[in-house]
Amino acid sequence: MQHAKTEPMFRFLALLTIASTAGLQAWRTLFNNFAVEIVHLQGQHIGMIQSVREIPGFLALLAIFIISLIKEHHLSSLSIVILGVGVALTGVYPTYTGVILTTLLMSFGFHYYETTNQSLTLQYFDKETSPWVFGKLRSYAAASSIGVGGLIWAFSFYLSYKLMFAISGGAIILIGIWGLMQNPTREDLPSQRKKMVLRKKYWLYYFLTFMAGARRQIFVAFAVFLLVKKFAFTVQEITALFIVNNIVNYFLSPMIGKAIIRFGERKVLSLEYTSLLFIFTAYAFVESKIFVAILYILDHIFFNFAIGIRTYFQKIGNPKDIAPTMAVGFTINHIAAVVIPAAGGLLWIVDYRIPFLLGAGLSFISLIGVQFIKSKPAFANRSLV
Repeated sequence: MQHAKTEPMFRFLALLTIASTAGLQAWRTLFNNFAVEIVHLQGQHIGMIQSVREIPGFLALLAIFIISLIKEHHLSSLSIVILGVGVALTGVYPTYTGVILTTLLMSFGFHYYETTNQSLTLQYFDKETSPWVFGKLRSYAAASSIGVGGLIWAFSFYLSYKLMFAISGGAIILIGIWGLMQNPTREDLPSQRKKMVLRKKYWLYYFLTFMAGARRQIFVAFAVFLLVKKFAFTVQEITALFIVNNIVNYFLSPMIGKAIIRFGERKVLSLEYTSLLFIFTAYAFVESKIFVAILYILDHIFFNFAIGIRTYFQKIGNPKDIAPTMAVGFTINHIAAVVIPAAGGLLWIVDYRIPFLLGAGLSFISLIGVQFIKSKPAFANRSLV
């Protein structure tokens, strides 16, 4: 797989992925304390802001029309600039309205970069290589999360929130501007369709993408909340758990990509959903603080297996459909974000176990769906370097 590293698009996506992850991690690390200590927001405000944060993911479909106006790799770089601007401005407007607007701006940048990142990876790297590239980019993302967390922890003793947001966003903007000056493209690739594509033969990709989004929302909305609410994890313990989690994923993510190449999407995704079935059930009944921390890390590990859904599409899809289908897929993935957190919150009031058992049920349905994957590992006998 080392030849992939010489591809200009790999270096381009690697640096932009580091910038994207660093920007989001900086925002997440600072946001809650900033919202409470500086803006004095309440729970209902935070809930609304988190809902607003998912809107750009739901509107990722619009990326199809944007790439008819500008080149896709330019949209990637521009998205990083927008992400950086959103982060930098967060501390400048410490009001409820200001936070909503800067969150929306930051989120548009993040989600549109993720859409183009997936599309460009599938376009520029073949079926033998793309799972490794996805895994390697996830590894870089984990490393950047660790670095940003450590830097913010160190600087938080000396700098204001406004200055930390500004420095973080400014660094992201510079990387985005660097990207706008690059041309990592090749002319020998199929041109992408510049309109929405919905095909019957892609039904399984759409279904698995929706289910992945639904189960991810249960994890995002309720897993950390469970750690704090039921097991009384402190901020320091949560931070330590994040760091350990990212260290584990830094080493494991490339191995997941290699496993997809060696064993195929059906086996790897079957392992993911079988494991998640037990993990979500365990969330509902666990009573050990150490065990629930282990569950959280395992949950994150298996989330990375979802790259198999995208590489599955690469094997069945028309090469000209990659960009529009990734945009459609991103929108489908975020449909659940509109419904799951609110519905799960109501179910939590009845019994906190219900959302996690719902997650187990979704995992079981996904496990059934994965069995319809017909593609086989085309490169099972080749050496994985």
